Amino acid sequence: MIVFVIGLFFNMHAFAFFQDTSSEYMQYEGIVLDSETNKPLISASVSVNQTNISTVTNDEGEFLLKVPKSLTNSNSIKVSYLGYHDKVISFSDFKEGKLKIKLNLSVTELSEINIDPKDPNALIREVLKKKGTNYLSDNTIMTAFYRETIKKRRTYVSLSEAVIDVYKNPYESRKNDVIKLFKARKSADYKKLDTLTVKLQGGPTSTLYIDVMKNPEILFTENMTALYEFSFGKSTKINDKYIYVLNFKQRPNIKEPLYFGKLYIDSETLALTKAVFDLNLENKDEVSKMFIRKKPKRAKVYPTQASYNIDYRQKDGKWYYSYGRIDLNIKINWKKRLFNSLYKLNVEMAVTDWKKNTEKESIAARERLKSSVVISDEASGFSDPEFWGEYNVIEPEKSIESAIKKIKKQLRKLN
Repeated sequence: MIVFVIGLFFNMHAFAFFQDTSSEYMQYEGIVLDSETNKPLISASVSVNQTNISTVTNDEGEFLLKVPKSLTNSNSIKVSYLGYHDKVISFSDFKEGKLKIKLNLSVTELSEINIDPKDPNALIREVLKKKGTNYLSDNTIMTAFYRETIKKRRTYVSLSEAVIDVYKNPYESRKNDVIKLFKARKSADYKKLDTLTVKLQGGPTSTLYIDVMKNPEILFTENMTALYEFSFGKSTKINDKYIYVLNFKQRPNIKEPLYFGKLYIDSETLALTKAVFDLNLENKDEVSKMFIRKKPKRAKVYPTQASYNIDYRQKDGKWYYSYGRIDLNIKINWKKRLFNSLYKLNVEMAVTDWKKNTEKESIAARERLKSSVVISDEASGFSDPEFWGEYNVIEPEKSIESAIKKIKKQLRKLN
């Protein structure tokens, strides 16, 4: 068996689980669509008002939200998506089946909102200067759902999911956030992998690390204006708030692989609310060194895509990291073979609940999830249909559901 180990960390120079344990909860299913085109809105934020309970929509715009019954009488659900008006939905609007929630596009004109910034470099420096004011200043305990998938061409060959506990430090603290693995499940179809095993190293620690406001060394280095060109894009809205859009790309004279993309900055608080960016893959050999931890000598391995998506949410005037996603495409060229192997690797993590860590709880070093972890090596199988119980998870899209059904069928045959 040949093993490839793919590291999801950048080129780099944990928590007590809490939930309603009464088993008294309600499930609400929906699909979020563009009101004009009926296209699904991917990674839309779905949250219970007046609480920290939330989830995100999957790649088909669908979500399933589990809410304690004690919260369903006086609360409602808010759905938000970049460039659209928010929509508030009453729990009573949910009937049998999935509720269709259609969001209206928000048309933003600069003259309406009096946004006329002059200096993009000054704006990004101001974002960093206000980090202590804008982001969580308390120690917090966060519940998060994590999923990683590996596809060989169009077929899923590996699935792993986990609920993790995150001890998150204040945003101005230099202490690293830490993770404890609470519950996980996995399956890999090694027949489809042939004689090749592709494994992801880093797991939830990778999706936690891309919180660029907590770990600014990813993008926001002291000499960032010498490395990147910043420019303004067309303004938009998130959560019905007016947003600056800041484009960035590495300067032509910089040869090392850096990033290009967009930053979304709240016009009132100057908080970064969203970041979407890609790694420049022109220098194949250097990029390969960033990701490939282990490979056979007779193969050349190159990433053909490395994309990152980060979202922040606001509660009581403070912003916090709520969702992160990494998409990585890998091409494996074999010596003396006519065909190559193509793999799509995806990891995503959504914070589904959190509270202040007023008791200053901590995780023992031996219980902390290490950055070298391969989550598929830590998890059990998919055999329990009620595995997640009351935990909020990212609803799987149909292709993942189909893969899980096949896995369960195989397990039943084995038993």
